[in-house]
Amino acid sequence: MMSKSKSKVAIVRLLIIKCIFGSQIMTLEETCENAIEIYQKYIEANGQRKTPERIAILREIYSLDGHFDADGLHKRMIDKKYMVSKATIYNSIEHLLICKLIRKHQFNDKYASYERCLESNQHDHIIIDGTGEVLEFCDPRIQQIKSTIEDIFGLEVTGHSLYFYAKKKD
Repeated sequence: MMSKSKSKVAIVRLLIIKCIFGSQIMTLEETCENAIEIYQKYIEANGQRKTPERIAILREIYSLDGHFDADGLHKRMIDKKYMVSKATIYNSIEHLLICKLIRKHQFNDKYASYERCLESNQHDHIIIDGTGEVLEFCDPRIQQIKSTIEDIFGLEVTGHSLYFYAKKKD
């Protein structure tokens, strides 16, 4: 039986998926294959070597649910018997950021966190004080604010980040 907390998280994730994708939802496998294609084109265009480790790192990232950090990703790869160095992980993360296949977050003053971002759009974060738990949400009013800013200032908003820091109510 699913706990009340996990049930809330599942509902929030479903709302995020509906908010971000509407009725067009790609499978995770399709999204991963699209990411691999983009990454391989980037590697070729920049004279990098195509290595199985780079693709394995990307596949691992796209199999994760939620946020990850470089050290945790390295540990997962080693646990799965992939012989990759931390340097390879960090190097790959930099390339994936350039390709816009992952997004970087700096929650609190801690280490950087990342999340896959191909085929996803606007969502925002709530960081729970004390635990560091990260909740994601999507509110269409934020899109309205973005449109208002564009209209008033004659700009095109190319991105945003919104973090709420909260504590659990007693």
